[in-house]
Amino acid sequence: MRPSPRTAHALGLYACHTCGLLSRPAREGASSCGRCGSSLRFRKTNSIERAAAYLIAAYILYIPANVLPIMETHSVFGREENTIVSGVAYLWHAGSWGLALIVFIASVVVPVLKLLAMTLLLITAHYQSAWRPLERAKLYRLVELVGRWSMLDVYVVAILAALVQFRPLATVTPRSGALYFGAVVILSMLSAMAFDPRLIWDPAHKESHTHA
Repeated sequence: MRPSPRTAHALGLYACHTCGLLSRPAREGASSCGRCGSSLRFRKTNSIERAAAYLIAAYILYIPANVLPIMETHSVFGREENTIVSGVAYLWHAGSWGLALIVFIASVVVPVLKLLAMTLLLITAHYQSAWRPLERAKLYRLVELVGRWSMLDVYVVAILAALVQFRPLATVTPRSGALYFGAVVILSMLSAMAFDPRLIWDPAHKESHTHA
């Protein structure tokens, strides 16, 4: 029979969340990684609670981020306020279908998928579910990877404002929706950073030992 794999936690070893190096805990005081210097813990303190707090705040701010205008345009044709969705609609009707699709994916689809993915990870970790740990670990890595490019959402909004700025005799003033949108991006990144992916594997490890 193939022996069940043993985790670093079961062997009394620290696995560095930053670089992945396995280390033995210090005999006295706090432990730190010998390679990158990060603080070592078996699990992140209050990981689920902190990640959930950031995520809930992101959900709350996502509403004004999409309802409130992100910019106000003044031109010879008058004054106009644009939300993210109305900006996408404007680009689509203007014939800029490619740019409209980029703005829609980067500013609407990606943030929603990140929030839903973190919700799934937090719920399953809270209930110590052993369901598809490998797939959930890959999902977390994907969210973490996308998080590195999360500010692309804000850049797209800035590009949209710049395009309007190039119109003759037009000025663009940022509005509160842009601040809420940036806050959603930052909070979703903080939620992913606060979450400890090692919690995904703990129930699966316990289950494997139960059936051994």
